[in-house]
Amino acid sequence: MCKQHIDNRFSSVGSPERIWTVSAIHANINRLVDIHDELFERINPGDRIIYLGNYTGFGDYAFETVDELLTFRRLILAQQGMKASDIVYLRGGQEEMWHRLTQLQFDPNPADTLLWMIGNGMGATLQNYGICAHDGIIAARQGVIPLTRWTQKVRETLREHAGHECFFTHCKRAAYTSHDDRFPTLFVNAGIDPSVKLEHQKDALWWSEKNFNDLQKSYDPFDKVVRGFDPRHEGLKLKDVTASLDGGCGFGGSLICAGMDVKGELFELMEA
Repeated sequence: MCKQHIDNRFSSVGSPERIWTVSAIHANINRLVDIHDELFERINPGDRIIYLGNYTGFGDYAFETVDELLTFRRLILAQQGMKASDIVYLRGGQEEMWHRLTQLQFDPNPADTLLWMIGNGMGATLQNYGICAHDGIIAARQGVIPLTRWTQKVRETLREHAGHECFFTHCKRAAYTSHDDRFPTLFVNAGIDPSVKLEHQKDALWWSEKNFNDLQKSYDPFDKVVRGFDPRHEGLKLKDVTASLDGGCGFGGSLICAGMDVKGELFELMEA
């Protein structure tokens, strides 16, 4: 596991007594603000906050949601004893699509890929940022040069919103507590491929094909794996080696913030 400690795609959060985990948001800013209001009253120096990905997608307030995340970060870091490393943002499927969107000119089938993205949440996000997805489809069909110009416009639009490009660029693939802990815990967006080491995990992190809730064995070296997005939105499911937190935010359900202790056990649950 030595590679994990030097791989900046992942975040080690050390050995905190308390970790607050926020499930998939999907651009529902109102529920996020409600959770932030509750969380602000409970956060203590030494706590960690891990957002489990899928900040945008499907909902109508994509850039406002990112603004709220960045505003709350500044508010938390203004509290005595809090550090920048105490707050971690994971990459979810929506953030992975943003990453691929800005490099769409390198895709072998860019028009098909963009159409798939639009149907899986990116359409609402692009519209909210004022980006014309139809122009992207036309550019993708015209060739590499028109498509490169369109993806450049996408990046320029992100830069018009202070901090947004940096936010999407620096989301982590996963986070974990210290391997030296008695109960080390791994935090992911949607799931894992249990047959692959963490440093080699790819799309399973955000497009999990296996039934996460059916995992029976712990994923070495972790005692428990916690995820924030369930494709079925089946709510809170706590098991011996897994925890699934998706209340269906953005799909008519709730946003979950779970307070977890050093054993990966729930000590407080907030829903908005």
